[in-house]
Amino acid sequence: MRVNIQRWALKIEYDGTGFVGWQIQKSGLSVQQVLEEAAQKICNNRYTINSITAGRTDSGVHALGQVAHLDFPACVKLTSKKLCEGLNYYMKPHAVSILNASLVDLEWNARFSALKRKYVYIILNRNSRPALEKNYVWHVRKPLDVNKMNAAAQHLLGRHDFTSYRATACQAKSPIKILDRFDVTKKNDRIFFHVEARSFLHHQVRNMVGTLKMIGDGHWPEEQALLILKKRDRKAAGITAPSTGLFLKEIIYPQNLFID
Repeated sequence: MRVNIQRWALKIEYDGTGFVGWQIQKSGLSVQQVLEEAAQKICNNRYTINSITAGRTDSGVHALGQVAHLDFPACVKLTSKKLCEGLNYYMKPHAVSILNASLVDLEWNARFSALKRKYVYIILNRNSRPALEKNYVWHVRKPLDVNKMNAAAQHLLGRHDFTSYRATACQAKSPIKILDRFDVTKKNDRIFFHVEARSFLHHQVRNMVGTLKMIGDGHWPEEQALLILKKRDRKAAGITAPSTGLFLKEIIYPQNLFID
């Protein structure tokens, strides 16, 4: 007999340091495990609560606006405030926080209903190593040419076969993706890579940033980003940027789910 359920969408912030990533693994602590165990405690451990997420971030990757949904039995009395406070209480002391919660239709899905995913990658471009932000930036000592990197990034916009920029272990059925935005800007000693698309391949953002870094430091010319794309060979591309500088910034849906 099917239990009547209520589906809640969650907006989540977390520090990926120390986690094996979003998804539950055979060993190590995941964000998903912390969330689901907290949800089960809200139900007094009477029910198993599973989550579906918009983006499975890797180990060390952070989130400013991750989105997931949880299905609770309808008999569990919940409000947005009660759910947020309860999950945040049971997830302590882990660096995971529920920013907002919204009751949604059962047809709504955190992963498949998403229209766009936004990421930002941060490079700290200075000689001195970071004392406070080592887990939140990629520290690059050599000066980088931001204008050159931004110009190279524009060659990757649109619909392409991104085989050269995906992990060799990527399990996606198709390497075809549509990149909507890829802007590189600088403020003081920090360089920001703003990337937007409906979906991404495994390590796609980090591999693109790694290639742009090698263009910015003069290792390759600006045109190399496009040449690498056309080769459809991961070995042709640059290094994979460290996970520390990557943030899942926002998930866009057809409707505004979360009203602050």
